[in-house]
Amino acid sequence: MTELLSVQGLLAVFLWVAFAVYAFSALWWLLEVFVLRHGWNTDTDEVWGLDDIQVRVLTIDAEPVVQQTVNAVPDGVADIRVIAEAAVDIDGATVHVVPDEFDCEATNKGRAVEWARRNVDADEEYLLYLDEDTIVTELTGLPDADFIQFTEKPIYTGSRLTYLCEVFRTGYQFEQLGFHRLSYPLYAWGGGFAIRRTIEAEIGWNVATITEDTNLIWRAAKEYDLTYQLVNTRFRNQAPPSVSAMLKQRRRWMSGTMGDDHLLPPLYRPLYFTRVVAWAFSPFVPFLAVASYLLPGTAPGMELYSILSTALLGILFIYMVFGLIAYRKHPILWPLFLLLTPVAVVLHSIGAMWGVVRPVETFEVTEKVAADTIEEVNELEQGELASHEGTERLLRDSPDEFESGVFSDDDTGVLSDDD
Repeated sequence: MTELLSVQGLLAVFLWVAFAVYAFSALWWLLEVFVLRHGWNTDTDEVWGLDDIQVRVLTIDAEPVVQQTVNAVPDGVADIRVIAEAAVDIDGATVHVVPDEFDCEATNKGRAVEWARRNVDADEEYLLYLDEDTIVTELTGLPDADFIQFTEKPIYTGSRLTYLCEVFRTGYQFEQLGFHRLSYPLYAWGGGFAIRRTIEAEIGWNVATITEDTNLIWRAAKEYDLTYQLVNTRFRNQAPPSVSAMLKQRRRWMSGTMGDDHLLPPLYRPLYFTRVVAWAFSPFVPFLAVASYLLPGTAPGMELYSILSTALLGILFIYMVFGLIAYRKHPILWPLFLLLTPVAVVLHSIGAMWGVVRPVETFEVTEKVAADTIEEVNELEQGELASHEGTERLLRDSPDEFESGVFSDDDTGVLSDDD
């Protein structure tokens, strides 16, 4: 009997420790979203115009995808550069091909941007970096900050499961609203950010990493009293076209951030550790709740634990709700997405778990699709993406409209708040 109680006690300790790790990450997210977010948009007035920006689009050789990205850059941006690993023919931009013989500490994408830093001239105040598949939206100028992060809203590319995961991930990224209060923003999205040219020139990209965007902002934060501004324009990028592509992407993200954690000061390490665990092992949260109900009532604190672990499980659904808000999905669709939240949690986490167990050290570009494929799967008119002008929204004319498409951006089904 004593041995049984001892096992129950050890299990109870394990459950409380696991709960503390998950709960710390969840409570920090709530703090960022509901407390630290205050004041995030007070300095978003545009101080710098489009003529103060040089756009740099990064690619290997995805010519059709890059052409759509360049087409969407507002006409007011006169200086558009494409940094490519192989020769591509792009209308409306100057193409720079990274020489094969160029060598530096950085690899893959980092190598390309480091070459550009050394060899591509710029006179503008800001460099705006875009991924090859980033479709600019509502870009009319920039606020005055050292690092300006644009929010993202991945578009459906044919895989319903990856689109579901992107809605969930976009909800979690609402925590970016609180990053302006942090000395070290917890990550950066390299698909759409602007940085002062002078800071980029000083910090550089010449380090070995596979998450060069987050690495850059962490090193810049270490060297400067960095001012950070989030601009909620929801640049459109592509959801991975397959689950396998998404898992590899998540694995790379996790591997890169783990490899760069030495750049964070000691105060940020516990926060970083709990976030790694919470992301990679979040599918196990339901088991914490189930285990608490299976333990006999003699285990200390298990009644309270059952309540708290069930509440922790509910946080996962809150992330999805915020994703639905970001996507402006009509409330009539919310029950379906909430029902599918466990699927999103598991798939979103598998790649991250893979990165923890077997980190990757090489960069593999996530597969992209051409504009005509996006138009087809979203039931858009042919050429609708090509006609998009980057100072405007994509597809929806008003922020007060809802999207009625479940796994698409079909603008024929848009509903307003009055419907």
